[in-house]
Amino acid sequence: MIATALDIASWVLIVGGSLFVLVGAIGLLRMPELFTRMHAGSVIDTLGAGLLILGMMLQTHFDQTTVKLFFIAVLLFFTGPIVTHALAQAALHEKVEPALAEDRRRAADALGRRQ
Repeated sequence: MIATALDIASWVLIVGGSLFVLVGAIGLLRMPELFTRMHAGSVIDTLGAGLLILGMMLQTHFDQTTVKLFFIAVLLFFTGPIVTHALAQAALHEKVEPALAEDRRRAADALGRRQ
């Protein structure tokens, strides 16, 4: 009974992680510019890989492989946002402008000048 519940839970996590990876990959292809593509990539990193690894951890039935998968998950959880932040900062340093439909910085500057 417990083994069946663990198998069902692991497959739900694996299928959910696969869906997040698929949606993130489509987002990487369809997004118009660097900053929105980084968002799609972070979905793959955080949710997709995280759910896949959690599902695999349940499949291993808590042995030495589970510990290894846990350390991989922790590594991805902490390095993914750091890499995305560093990439965004490097792009901004190189004067890559975000392509926004509405540029809120100009609107804020205009309000600041009126006062």
